Amino acid sequence: MRAPESTEGLDGNAAAGVLSEMFAFEASRAEVVCGGCGAVAPIGRLAAYGLEMGAVLRCRECDTALLCVGVTGRTRSLVMRGAAVLRYRVGDSPSSLSRSRA
Repeated sequence: MRAPESTEGLDGNAAAGVLSEMFAFEASRAEVVCGGCGAVAPIGRLAAYGLEMGAVLRCRECDTALLCVGVTGRTRSLVMRGAAVLRYRVGDSPSSLSRSRA
């Protein structure tokens, strides 16, 4: 079966709009699902290590490295190997996110 023509021949630039929305949020409020144990926690509650050249954010339940952020000059790198899912809610205020988990 052939893919719809609207998706043929596209590269990553076609996703620029949704990607710019995806990465334009208050990161500490986004939730991460651990790929190791399935625990769910906001990024702001993960254990953070090595903040000078970036950070390694680990699950507090099983110690899996969820997110690794590298900082080298003007380059930023994000490795999400240990995170099964990174999610956030569009338009939520910090207080409404807290209430939704209760």
